[in-house]
Amino acid sequence: MIKKRVIAVIIIRDGRVVQSVQFKHTNVIHYDAYHAVEAFNRWSVDEIVVLNVSKDQSSQNQFLEIVSHISETCFVPLAAGGWIDTEEYATALVTNGADKLVVNTIAHTQPELLIKISERFGAQCLIGSIDVQKNAEGIARVSVDRATHLIDYSPEDWAKNMVNLGVGEILFNSVAYDGNRKGYDIENLKKVIEAVRVPVIAFGGVFSWEHMAEGLRVDADAVAAANIFHYKEQATKQAKYYLAVNGFNIRSEGQSNYAIL
Repeated sequence: MIKKRVIAVIIIRDGRVVQSVQFKHTNVIHYDAYHAVEAFNRWSVDEIVVLNVSKDQSSQNQFLEIVSHISETCFVPLAAGGWIDTEEYATALVTNGADKLVVNTIAHTQPELLIKISERFGAQCLIGSIDVQKNAEGIARVSVDRATHLIDYSPEDWAKNMVNLGVGEILFNSVAYDGNRKGYDIENLKKVIEAVRVPVIAFGGVFSWEHMAEGLRVDADAVAAANIFHYKEQATKQAKYYLAVNGFNIRSEGQSNYAIL
């Protein structure tokens, strides 16, 4: 049986690690992503995702340097995303240490580019990031371009489209739930999981390890978090221990034997 994964997400804006609350990124957590990766290495996280949420495209080079730097001491699969808008930049991220690429907006604006990147690196290298918001009628729709532009697709239909374009995994987040400490958007997460046959990562809203358990109960292949992992010592070990004792098939590396803090 395939084991479930626990993934740490590091959100970077203008070179600094920031907290995300409904896609607003104002609170700086770390001034150097390298130190965050060091902690997650010690705590035996299964994978790390780094996302560049800077508003300016000129942040690409700075982010590339960060990926290169942290990859030198990252001992688990490393995924990188944000401002991937050319094949050359995608290649540069891979060359500088990214094992996977996280793509979002180009599925809408440049689908042919997504196909090209998938053909070059393989679907297993591509994670399709889906951000969801409600429209004026209260219906869940996909949001692109750093959650600034709604497109007329349901999350489940967009997930199917991204898979058809060549992604091998989905990272699901909901803007209203992001950083809101109420758990994942289970309703829409479940729809996406049921719509595609590729692995789906639940993300956005974790404030307790039970929130992660809720994501796994609807059959997410992995559970991810950002904010909570930066504020709890031995955080990913605590998460793994909680999930393991509650019956989930979690990778044994990093499970703590102490009480949940």
